[in-house]
Amino acid sequence: MSKRPKLEGFSIPRPTSYNFERSQSVQRLYRPTDDPDLDDIAFSDDAPSDAQASTAVEGKAENEEEMDPLDAFMAEIQEEIRAPPPPPKPEALRRTDSDDDEDDPVESFLRAKKDAGLTLAADVMRAGYDSDEEVYAAAKAVDAGMMEYDSDDNPIVIDKKKIEPIPALDHSTIEYDAFTKDFYEEKPSISGMSDQEVTDYMKSLSIRVSGFDVPRPIKNFEDCGFHVPLMNAIAKQAYEKPTTIQCQALPIVLSGRDIIGIAKTGSGKTAAFVLPMIVHIMDQPELEKEEGPIGVICAPTRELAHQIYLEAKKFAKPYNLRVAAIYGGVSKFDQFKELKAGCEIVIATPGRLIDLLKMKALKMFRATYLVLDEADRMFDLGFEPQIRSIVGQIRPDRQTLLFSATMPYKVERLAREILTDPIRVTVGQVGGANEDIKQVVNVLPSDVEKMPWLLGKLPGMIDDGDVLVFASKKARVDEIEKELNQRGFRIAALHGDKDQASRMETLQKFKSGTFHVLVATDVAARGLDIKSIKTVVNFDIAKEMDMHIHRIGRTGRAGDKDGTAYTLITQKEAHFAGELVHSLIAAGQDVPNELMDLAMKDGRFRAKRDSSPCIPACRK
Repeated sequence: MSKRPKLEGFSIPRPTSYNFERSQSVQRLYRPTDDPDLDDIAFSDDAPSDAQASTAVEGKAENEEEMDPLDAFMAEIQEEIRAPPPPPKPEALRRTDSDDDEDDPVESFLRAKKDAGLTLAADVMRAGYDSDEEVYAAAKAVDAGMMEYDSDDNPIVIDKKKIEPIPALDHSTIEYDAFTKDFYEEKPSISGMSDQEVTDYMKSLSIRVSGFDVPRPIKNFEDCGFHVPLMNAIAKQAYEKPTTIQCQALPIVLSGRDIIGIAKTGSGKTAAFVLPMIVHIMDQPELEKEEGPIGVICAPTRELAHQIYLEAKKFAKPYNLRVAAIYGGVSKFDQFKELKAGCEIVIATPGRLIDLLKMKALKMFRATYLVLDEADRMFDLGFEPQIRSIVGQIRPDRQTLLFSATMPYKVERLAREILTDPIRVTVGQVGGANEDIKQVVNVLPSDVEKMPWLLGKLPGMIDDGDVLVFASKKARVDEIEKELNQRGFRIAALHGDKDQASRMETLQKFKSGTFHVLVATDVAARGLDIKSIKTVVNFDIAKEMDMHIHRIGRTGRAGDKDGTAYTLITQKEAHFAGELVHSLIAAGQDVPNELMDLAMKDGRFRAKRDSSPCIPACRK
């Protein structure tokens, strides 16, 4: 029988109210009655007696009454710190628990990084940007340790840890396999042309080339010697004949030469480097496990990277080549898995590519074909260190292609350093607007007249095709979207506050015809390749002429000569009027009297005009 005192029952008085503040020791409510299963339990002689235990509890209660609650809390924290760590689990048990309850280490790391990024993004969204000028300024702060891909990729997060470039490899210690670059054999129809015929043909294309041993331009895709599957893919995309840049760039790249391509926006340069890349890759051995890529394409923004990805997929499909798009705003873990599975072609923004290189998601030992697209924009966004870092990971005897709409000094310097005996191809004027686009400039008294002008013109514009309206600030974009929606127009908006998923959804709906009008900030000025856009409206002027050129280049894509670009400029914007006059003259466009009068109010333009009498006063 148990020697413990027998408890007859529960006769505990129930209080009428409850005080949850613990000021005395808790009264024990239960002691077990006779239980045959407890009779044989041996009790330690060292256990304290009931009297001792009672005294200790009362003393503790008194101390708790005297101790400040904050002091008590801190004392508990100190006790936890001093407590010894729990013993480690046996290896087998730890592995089993990990399988059931813990994430994969890579996934856990990526989730933690994502959570940190979301927190930073939330802070930035609350702070907001007043204009895209500030967005680009944030992107340019990469060198100062404040970055996000776009900024794009478009900058939406600042004060984030800088992406440190990766040290260049010592390629002299690596034994690379040989590979072939030259796949071009000039057709008789091209080789049979006289030098004068070639000169006249290049003049008709408005092509200027520099370099030694330059291949002659082609006249049709059959001149390239592409295999039947690739020719079928070209025909499927309804490409009837090469664009100007393609006529000269395709034979150069297929010959294995490095190239600097300077062409107006919407020139079709994407196909000029994707088609030879397919030929280049198909000549090489298949990738082994965790090898690849062979072709690497770097682009400044998410939107442009995605556009190139879609174009590359069309031509890679007949050969079952794997294409991966690597940019911010998308799960890094999913991209990690895709790269680990192996792919022949990677299209990436510089920051995300370096992130994944550091994570060992891909290796550059098989890379032999490198494309830097819109290099000037990558430099504008502060990606020069990242670009140089990526170049340093790829073997020196690679084939390198650099395309740019303009050629500032920094891009020229990079080209000299990373390209080998390149051929420079210039189509039209360097940094000039597309001459195929009709440009119309309207001088208005003030901003107030802009919305009535747009409402009056928009129905006719929509009849001709889709319309892209550019505004300088996010608030202005939202204002235009609200006003046009109220008037019954099917309209969507695109700016830096939109997350990646909603931006991609908006672009897809605009392409599919769900929306006929897209209002955007300069975030969308690069990389949008939507052939249905027939009209661009610069509701607000761009911050600089290069951005203006790229804005209007969103229409008249790939040889379409039906594009029209309208620019609304007010009396207070004389500083931009002069640059606009020069751009219109260079593109062979009419200069209205009102614009010339406004430009003459700018002292710099007036002084330059006085010293350069060749500038006409106006064109009727």
